[in-house]
Amino acid sequence: MAHHKQAEKRNRQGQRRALRNKSVRTGVRTAVKKLQQALATAKPEEVKGLLQEAIRKLDKAHGKGVLTRRASARRISQVTRAANAAKAKP
Repeated sequence: MAHHKQAEKRNRQGQRRALRNKSVRTGVRTAVKKLQQALATAKPEEVKGLLQEAIRKLDKAHGKGVLTRRASARRISQVTRAANAAKAKP
């Protein structure tokens, strides 16, 4: 329990940030899962758009401070490699 005004304010700020971070993180997970489903069902026409969407969400998550630079870069690399591997398959 906060005993000072500033501590109360910091608690409120933290709650707002946690809510925003949760929303952004959920969006990232959803975009990546949609891409993985498209890769699994072999829908190459959808993959390109979903890959761009996933990369965009990961970059935004890094920009908002939800993910670190390395975590977002690693995940972008993973989804890009998966998409390229699926594209290479005949």
